[in-house]
Amino acid sequence: MTKKVIYSMNTAYRGEYTIYGYTFGNGEESACIVGAMRGNEFQQLYICSLLSKKLYELEGKGSVVSGKKILLIPSLNYSSFNVGKKYWISDNSDINRAFPGNPEGQATSRIAAAVLNQVSGYAYGIQFASFYMEGDFIPHVRMMETGKQSTSLANQFGMPYVLTAELRSYDKSTLNYNWQIRGTEAFSVYSGATETIDEESAQNAVSSVLRFLTRMGIIRYNCHAGYISTILDEEELLNIKSEKASGFFRKLVRPGTEVKRGEIIANIVNPMTGEIADDIYAPTDGIIFYTQNSPMVYQNTILFKIIRRLHN
Repeated sequence: MTKKVIYSMNTAYRGEYTIYGYTFGNGEESACIVGAMRGNEFQQLYICSLLSKKLYELEGKGSVVSGKKILLIPSLNYSSFNVGKKYWISDNSDINRAFPGNPEGQATSRIAAAVLNQVSGYAYGIQFASFYMEGDFIPHVRMMETGKQSTSLANQFGMPYVLTAELRSYDKSTLNYNWQIRGTEAFSVYSGATETIDEESAQNAVSSVLRFLTRMGIIRYNCHAGYISTILDEEELLNIKSEKASGFFRKLVRPGTEVKRGEIIANIVNPMTGEIADDIYAPTDGIIFYTQNSPMVYQNTILFKIIRRLHN
């Protein structure tokens, strides 16, 4: 394992700010893995720490294939971790909305430009991302529909689902999009948590990446075959909202739970009286993909996303 400087700059109040990466093996730029970009992505940073340890062990055993190099960048924004903020501390900007970046721009734009310069050219790019909605969800690989995406390659992670999503205007300022545009096969891996550590899903995320690297001929590692991934379009997910009431959110199901049409999956509780203000029913047979995790919800909040049983 070799530690390298990805980017360094002076900041107004905290002196020099340096982003580090760790390389394993030598040779062609085979795979680049990027972790936390935001100061609340504890799960993503934790996964990188587990993966770094495992890759170091594999390198020591000679299990990184000769002529292959892996770059791991655990965090682009450790300053926000240090002060308990989600975004960049000086201007509240989001690094993953700053790509491709500008070397002469604001701090997050300079970081994005420098990082993209370092990670471009790798055959495969993997980002441990946080879900765009706060809550819990089934672990999956997400791909933007840029015209360059490959669901067959995404299947090689062996995760339960591969989720494809129509390109939105702000997606063009993300690392994943700019990776793809520059010729890297890019994947966003979602492990099921963000602001808390979920040990089981973290270990599964590490296994999925090791499985992918093995199948791409970058490392030698014996691992479980994983899942035959189900490919979903994000538009196929059905939103279930709190249409009639606001209040305490008492959910009765978790991501991955199979539900039947008409089954009660949550209650909205009046915070003043303790009475049930509304029952939330499953509108179709399916599998819960996403659940809101806020203790209190407003009216018309998305509470669940459900994978519909298409044969019913």
